[in-house]
Amino acid sequence: MTASTATRPAYREVTTRREDKMSAQPDHAPVTAYAPAPGAPAELLAQLRADRRADTWVPAFEREWATALEESRRTFSLAGLYEVIQNWQGRIAHAPAVDAFVASGYDDSDAVDLAELRRLRG
Repeated sequence: MTASTATRPAYREVTTRREDKMSAQPDHAPVTAYAPAPGAPAELLAQLRADRRADTWVPAFEREWATALEESRRTFSLAGLYEVIQNWQGRIAHAPAVDAFVASGYDDSDAVDLAELRRLRG
């Protein structure tokens, strides 16, 4: 038997498209849940306290955290806690851009109120 015939499928086997795609592995990567570090809430609170908006942000964070903590105790799920941390990390990260936008004097009076838009769609 020559080398060229040894690598060919026996009996003229043909695979269909469906067979090519079949696999025990999913065709997409599963979404991994965001899991903050154990000290993330304390670090986040320290960042909020150091910010110039601390008088409004700290009570709001503590309120949201308490609500999420109670929900997690009731449902045995950490998703709400992770979401609170992720939202507040985003607020802190984007605060300089928001400040720059406000300082630029850009007129946003023609902006769409998303809360109103949601009410209209619902």
